Amino acid sequence: MNAPYVQSRFLKKGLLEIEFFHPKHNALPSAILSELAQTILQAGQNPEVQVIILKSGGDRTFCAGASFDELVAIDDFATGKQFFMGFAQVINACRKCSKLIIGRVQGKAIGGGVGLASAVDYCLATQYASIKLSELNVGIGPFVVGPAVSRKMGLSAMSQLAINANELQTAEWAQTKGLYTEVFENTTELDEGVQKLADYLLSTNPEAQAQLKQIFWEGCEDWDELLEKRAEMSGRLVLSDFTKQALVKYVTQL
Repeated sequence: MNAPYVQSRFLKKGLLEIEFFHPKHNALPSAILSELAQTILQAGQNPEVQVIILKSGGDRTFCAGASFDELVAIDDFATGKQFFMGFAQVINACRKCSKLIIGRVQGKAIGGGVGLASAVDYCLATQYASIKLSELNVGIGPFVVGPAVSRKMGLSAMSQLAINANELQTAEWAQTKGLYTEVFENTTELDEGVQKLADYLLSTNPEAQAQLKQIFWEGCEDWDELLEKRAEMSGRLVLSDFTKQALVKYVTQL
C-alpha cells in the first residue's frame, strides 16, 4: 500500500497489532495522528485486547515525526495548536490506554517519532533505530513530546537531544538511556523478540498488567492540560519568521 494508513489486526487471541504508515518516511500528518490516537483508545476499551504491539510500516524509518508539508502550510495560531495537539492526543492515548503497549522500532525515530517510542510501555528496536529531536532546527522545540521523553529517558538525556538537534544518537545510546529495552541486529530478530515478550504477557494476569500500567504513569495525571499548553507554545512558534523561513528551506531540500 502506498497511501497513508492506520490499521489494526489481531495476531492471535488477545494480541492486537496497530500499524501506521506514510510514504514519506512514516511522517505524521494530522489525519494519521487523529486516527492513531482513536485506534489506541479503542483498543484500550476492547475487552478482547490484552496486549498491543505498536509499529510502523516499511523496513526503514520508524517515524520521521511531523509532516513538514502540513507544517509549512500553517498560517494561524488555531491551526498550529490543532496540529501539535495531534501529538498530544497520541501520547495521552498511550497513557490512558489500560493495556500494555509494546513498541517495535525498526529504524530511525525523529522528533515526534521519539515521542511515540517514549510513550509506549516497553520498546524494542534494531541497531538502525537511531534517534534525534530535530525541532530546534526549524525554530520550534520538542515541547509536546518532551514530557514523554523526559519520563522515559530522564531530563538530562532529553535536554541533550533537544539542544543538539542536528545529531543522531545511536540505538545503543538510546538503550543506555532507557528508551529501548533491547536492541537487535535486524528486523527478523526484532520481531522474534517482540513476539516472545507478547506471548509472555498474554500468559500473565490482565488485571495485574492494568494496575501496573496505572503505577507506571503515576504523576502524569495533568498531561491533558500540560500537553495542551505545550501545543500552544509550538503553535505560536510555527508562525514565527524564523520557523517559516526554516520550513520553506527544509521542504525545498526534500
